[in-house]
Amino acid sequence: MNAKRFTLEAVEWAPWLPPVTLQTATPKQRAALDNSPQANSAYFRTLANDVDSLAERLPLFHAVMYVPRGLKRAERELATVVVSIINGCVYCSSVHARRFVELTKQPEIIRALYKQGVDTKLEPRLRAIVDYAAKLTREPATMTVADLAPLRAVGLDDLEIHDLTNAVAMFANANRLMQTLGEPVMPEGAA
Repeated sequence: MNAKRFTLEAVEWAPWLPPVTLQTATPKQRAALDNSPQANSAYFRTLANDVDSLAERLPLFHAVMYVPRGLKRAERELATVVVSIINGCVYCSSVHARRFVELTKQPEIIRALYKQGVDTKLEPRLRAIVDYAAKLTREPATMTVADLAPLRAVGLDDLEIHDLTNAVAMFANANRLMQTLGEPVMPEGAA
């Protein structure tokens, strides 16, 4: 684990494919981008090249990450940070680590994950969430019903487990898109 590679600072993203420009976007592309929280970002404008996929992806992303029920939003953000660390997605890790910190005011958790890895010491509920996210990312074919027991032991109900699984799965996809359509641009002074 290269602790300097991941950061709580804002990381930019540079596309390898030409992004759609807002000025030349088709009405369908513009409508999909208008539903994006960051319509002007190079990432979403790159995804707009496949507008049908983007139009489906955005509502799903919002339903997985931002619905006000089930798993706490901060815990979803933490799970996506774990997925992104394991997959080596510096950009996604930065974005969602900062969201976790905004929601929890606990940057020390993210710093520990970056410095010591996903096996760092955490309170039991977060430990169970991180372990589940890590296993589902690393070894999805080995998941069994027994992997739910630690989550249930710390109080997660069926909806929260479903939300956690959706967040982890969503970021398996998001990381791959980020990593194959462009590259992170580290902030000045970051290694």
